[in-house]
Amino acid sequence: MLIGVPKEVKNNEFRVGLTPTSVREVVAHGHEVIVEANAGIGIGRSDDDYAAQGATVLDTAEEIFARADMIVKVKEPQAVERKMLRPGQILFTYLHLAPDPEQTKDLVDSGAICIAYETVTDAKGRLPLLAPMSQVAGRMSIQAGAHCLERAQGGEGILIGGVPGIAPAKVAVIGGGVVGENAIQMAVGMGADITVLDRNLDVLNHLSERFGPVLTTMYSTQAALEATVLEADLVVGAVLVKGAAAPKLVTRELVSGMKAGSVLVDVAIDQGGCFETSKATTHAEPTYVIDDVVHYCVANMPGGVPRTSTHALNNATLPYTLMLADRGYKDALLSSEHFLNGLNVIDGKITEEAVAHDLGYDYVPAREAL
Repeated sequence: MLIGVPKEVKNNEFRVGLTPTSVREVVAHGHEVIVEANAGIGIGRSDDDYAAQGATVLDTAEEIFARADMIVKVKEPQAVERKMLRPGQILFTYLHLAPDPEQTKDLVDSGAICIAYETVTDAKGRLPLLAPMSQVAGRMSIQAGAHCLERAQGGEGILIGGVPGIAPAKVAVIGGGVVGENAIQMAVGMGADITVLDRNLDVLNHLSERFGPVLTTMYSTQAALEATVLEADLVVGAVLVKGAAAPKLVTRELVSGMKAGSVLVDVAIDQGGCFETSKATTHAEPTYVIDDVVHYCVANMPGGVPRTSTHALNNATLPYTLMLADRGYKDALLSSEHFLNGLNVIDGKITEEAVAHDLGYDYVPAREAL
């Protein structure tokens, strides 16, 4: 199979679909790889590094899309990229379709086979290709939130961990999954006063056992959510419904009651965000202020640390990329119900039920579509 790796074009996105090390593995399996010039510059890898591992470097994305049987990316294809997709071409990347009707329509119209990292599952119901970026984003949420709490950034002007004699910041984490757990880990390390809210008692038990009395765990009722958010200096939105738009858990009215200079970090923004006041931002302009509350809603947070993120992502995605290349997409997907869950669009049909529901498309089960 001929695999194409274009340079990412989303604002301040420096990750890349395959590292040179991954290219070497793909080539060793008997496949060809074409890489756009400077695709790896954001992770400190040159065109020569890719060529040394067996890739052919091409000058433009147009050449990559025109020739490749499968496109391997990181972020959802931008409008200029979607125009270059063709029927029967495989697209393997993050998609996050539910909050993005324009992208969904373009992918449906393209006739391409679109497989989303974020909806592939494993035997325990986890999301193994989303997990590494959720780990990164969860940890970055506290790093970013601490920065936003500085007065120069519009925050309250407080140090997240305090100092002797001065109380630390109150951090509320909504959702105790992979993002939430990693946010908690960072916040604990920085000495914050942390509360996590979730509706899964098993999750709360796990977090309580892991972090002990430094973490307050709360079952997420509306009353508990409101009380915790109103007291918080930093709120991290870490909720996820696989494939679907994130629920709007924090209303505009609740935001208006928060402390001036408090901070919201919406890690769920890729799926539309879990705060009613959220709108996607970029690393170039990461924040905005509503009702004196700083909102950090960068839609590709891990892109800010591309070396760490790219290698972590490739560790998870490479086996699936090889499976698609070695076996072809039909055999690869049909051989595993968990991999099959990654198929979102094929031949103009929506095969992810949550996306079909949220955007008003007819749902066609993936196995039937294949």
